[in-house]
Amino acid sequence: MRILANYNPAMPGTDLKITSHLSIPESELVERFVRASGAGGQNINKVSTAVELRFDIAQSPALPDAVRARLLAKRDRRLTDQGVFVIDAQRFRTQDRNRQDARERLAAFIATGLSVPKSRIATKPTRASKIRRLEGKRARSDIKRGRSGGSSWD
Repeated sequence: MRILANYNPAMPGTDLKITSHLSIPESELVERFVRASGAGGQNINKVSTAVELRFDIAQSPALPDAVRARLLAKRDRRLTDQGVFVIDAQRFRTQDRNRQDARERLAAFIATGLSVPKSRIATKPTRASKIRRLEGKRARSDIKRGRSGGSSWD
């Protein structure tokens, strides 16, 4: 993939809306248009249709602290060590559609960090489940003990 010096930190448009109460300002998104890899004929060498969208999760004032912490804790290969989320979009043939696709994918990723994970409540196994487990262990033990006897085929 060849990279062109075609940075565009703030393209005219609207903010990226995640929910009704959370949106990412256009100024926090950095888009770079590069030449897409793969098949495409003569067009592939002339037009920069692929989009590389960068969003700095670690430094974004638009994200609440709890959401930022959950997103940075995710193990995602698109997240750099510095906390920058990078999306490469080149599924479509047009730059506008790839740009829209990258924004949709960023919005979906941020939306996953909005839900608070349910905390696990520690429970004790019931008496019946303990008895079932021990009976199963006894049965398996008997089966294995039955295998070890010397066989007399004579």
